[in-house]
Amino acid sequence: MKFLCSFLAVVACGISCSFSTLAADGEHGAVHTDFSTFWKTFKSAVIAGDKTGVAEATKFPLSMPYGVKAVKNKQDFLRRYDEIFKGEANAAQCFGSAEPHKESDRRYEIYCPFKETPNDMENAPIRFLFELTKADWKFTGLDNINE
Repeated sequence: MKFLCSFLAVVACGISCSFSTLAADGEHGAVHTDFSTFWKTFKSAVIAGDKTGVAEATKFPLSMPYGVKAVKNKQDFLRRYDEIFKGEANAAQCFGSAEPHKESDRRYEIYCPFKETPNDMENAPIRFLFELTKADWKFTGLDNINE
C-alpha cells in the first residue's frame, strides 16, 4: 500500500508539472522547435536556393552590415537575396559545414569566411544572426564583424 501511495504521488506530481509547462507555453507563445531543428531547415533552404522558404524564416526588418540599408520586408528580401547570401560570403557553401555558436538561450550566430577564401575558417568575419522570437527562431541579421 505504501508503494502504491508513493507511486500515485509521483504520477500526480508529473501531471501537475506537465500542466504547468503547457500553461507557461500558452502565456508566452508556444515555441515549436529548438534551434537545431530550425537550423537544419534553414540551412537546407539556403543550400537549395529556396528564397521563399528562407524569407518565411526571416524577421523583418533584417539588420544589415554598417552602411547597408536594412531589408524592409519580404519583397525587399527576395530582391536582395543574392546580396545577402552570395555577397561577401557564399552562405550555401559555408552553411554545409558551419557550426552554430550559441550566444545565449535566445541567440545563435553562424560565422562564414569570405567567398574568395571559402576554406579559411580562421578568418570568418561574416556573421549570420538568429534569435528566438515569440513564435519561433528567425534569421534576424547579417554583419561583417571587421566593419
